[in-house]
Amino acid sequence: MTNVQLVQKSSNAKTGPMPVTTSSRKTCPDACPFNHGHGCYADAGYYTRINWDKVTDGNRGSDYPTFLEGIKSLPDDTLWRHNVAGDLQGREDVLDGVALRALTRANTGRKGFTYTHYPVLNDRHNAKQVRLAIQGGFTVNVSANTLPQAVESFKAGFPTVVVLPIDHKAKTLDVEGVKVVTCPATYRDDVTCSSCGLCQVAHRKVVVGFPAHGGQAKQASVIAKG
Repeated sequence: MTNVQLVQKSSNAKTGPMPVTTSSRKTCPDACPFNHGHGCYADAGYYTRINWDKVTDGNRGSDYPTFLEGIKSLPDDTLWRHNVAGDLQGREDVLDGVALRALTRANTGRKGFTYTHYPVLNDRHNAKQVRLAIQGGFTVNVSANTLPQAVESFKAGFPTVVVLPIDHKAKTLDVEGVKVVTCPATYRDDVTCSSCGLCQVAHRKVVVGFPAHGGQAKQASVIAKG
């Protein structure tokens, strides 16, 4: 299992003052179309990229068991975000179920959430691991690349987020009867992850959309448009 960094209080303006983590680049699945300079927002941010590289190289963060102890030490009801950069533990597009179950147990009593680009809809193993995590109280959002994928994921019962084109302006959108709401932190200065918490709600009735942003927004937007 690869290195993970836990920051007890983020200084990031978008997340707000909450605990956040960064996982090694090695956790990112090949299935993610934004890898390798194709639109990853984390790779486009200067400070985020530098920190991500240091975590990947082992110069920051800790091993996985130490990271889990850090999560267990968070106060009850703490809202925290796993992976400002990076993904869940796994290998070759296959989630590490043991690692995810350990994380779910560590999160007990707390309000952790994350996003994953591991293939879920057409992968029974990955789908099972995600559902088990959600049942255990750790919210794993399935990251869709296009609106049709988001609709499919939502209708399959997964908490879902989606990348929207760079020029997307609507705050709400209806796609095949599925409501898509644009992340309020992307257009309101008074909203952060720590004050919103929508992505932590596993059984919400909406898909959360994130307009492509950052230095590689144009590449991400092309993918979002299908």
